[in-house]
Amino acid sequence: MRHHLFVTALAVAGTLGAAEFTVTRAKRDAAPTANPKAAAWKRAPVLRGAVNPMGEAAGPADAFDFKVLWTDENLYFLFICPYDQLNLKPAPDTKNETNRLWEWDVTEIFVGADFDNITHYREYQVSPQAEWVDLDINRNQPLPEGGWRWNSGMKVAARVDKSKKIWYGEMMIPIRSIMNRAPKAGDKMRVNVYRLTGAAPKRTSTMWTPTRNPSHHTPEAFGTLVLGGGN
Repeated sequence: MRHHLFVTALAVAGTLGAAEFTVTRAKRDAAPTANPKAAAWKRAPVLRGAVNPMGEAAGPADAFDFKVLWTDENLYFLFICPYDQLNLKPAPDTKNETNRLWEWDVTEIFVGADFDNITHYREYQVSPQAEWVDLDINRNQPLPEGGWRWNSGMKVAARVDKSKKIWYGEMMIPIRSIMNRAPKAGDKMRVNVYRLTGAAPKRTSTMWTPTRNPSHHTPEAFGTLVLGGGN
């Protein structure tokens, strides 16, 4: 089953939605470079996506690390993804949005700021080739074509280190595409972070916090992102 098919969530009391991380505030905005050695990223703690949908440990070529920063304007996500073999889309287009990018190797963020309507959230993706897609998801009132023609204004960068067999991806996401007011320290968002690897029939889904069913579209299972204070 493809992860974009909406399936009924299995609510597991006491296990879903409990994960949380705090985002370091960056000193300034900067264009994404997918460079983990950039000065700003040194201040951000390493987070880990290392489980499958059911919470079982992922293999070393599927697990991934990520870091997160925020400013008054943007959320930044940096992904560090070891691999054995990459599943890449032929003839990549890095200037235009790539619909159905999730059929190839990709990292994803599902995030929403409406705690009263958790079925409305946004989805952002970047591939090892710096392809991207963003979607406006509303499971109660779906937009035409799955909301992929919605435009967040996100920017991305990616690079592949073939010698180390690691690919790096970075997203710069305007906060205004998630919430309709200026952010402040202490604000919370509902979030999950994913990676898709490999080709069918060995397609693998790895994530930060488990959904407990095959679909990434399980907002009941999202954890919490907290905007931290300080500069």
